[in-house]
Amino acid sequence: MKTRNNPVRLAVSYLLLLIIAVVSIYPVLWIFLSSLRPGAALFSERLWPEAFTLSHYGELFNNPSFMYGRWYMNTLKIAFFTMIFSTLMVTLGMYALSRFRFRGRKTILSTMLILGMFPSFMSMIAIYIILLQIKLLDTHTALILVYSSGAVLGGFIVKGFFDTIPRSLDEAARIDGASHLRVFTSIILPLSKPMLTYVALTSFTGAWMDFIFARLVLRTKENWTLAVGMWDLVNRYQDSNFTMFAAGAVLIAIPITLLFIFLQRFLVQGLTSGASKG
Repeated sequence: MKTRNNPVRLAVSYLLLLIIAVVSIYPVLWIFLSSLRPGAALFSERLWPEAFTLSHYGELFNNPSFMYGRWYMNTLKIAFFTMIFSTLMVTLGMYALSRFRFRGRKTILSTMLILGMFPSFMSMIAIYIILLQIKLLDTHTALILVYSSGAVLGGFIVKGFFDTIPRSLDEAARIDGASHLRVFTSIILPLSKPMLTYVALTSFTGAWMDFIFARLVLRTKENWTLAVGMWDLVNRYQDSNFTMFAAGAVLIAIPITLLFIFLQRFLVQGLTSGASKG
């Protein structure tokens, strides 16, 4: 009976995968082709445009009132440093909470859990006032600090991953004379490549795509991020140049795609190395 059902189940599985692929790829293909379509409207009766043009991409960087290149570098800088600091803070903090026992540990975990239950929107006004008082308003440093600190509150997944690593590995290394830092760098980090990849990806994409907090903090046009600038493109211009918006969206997707392709190799290596060393 199983051999008879296998071809049917396999065909159904491939059919579902094909449907998911079409649903996922079609909007991306539409945006990409729209960025190459002449004119300013996204609507078209045909998916494939009759003519192709790269003028929208050139207009993104040549338009004096639309500083796309500067916004791109601003967002790339904020997302990169957020990824570095978030990964470092989450990894060190959750390692300490997972491996060490100290006074106030349960209080810290309970506080993080309670704070994680509330939406981040509730703290935006308070953060805005704090940044105003310490004169960090309208700076990229403010975004990096807030994004990196907020990532620590969601570190329970990282702590749970560290808890699954056998303590016998730590104890064996300690018997051989390894320090806590050596245990962390030589044992924990190599086994934690999948989790570190997850933290790095989510931290980068979160800072790269955020609009609400960046719109609240950044006041001058030169300091805007891509999300704020792209919103201004369709909000301020009466002609609503959606084809140029599509071109900007295509360029926005490139760093995230490259980062995922680059880190995916480390994700697979981390899984295989963890299996062989366990």
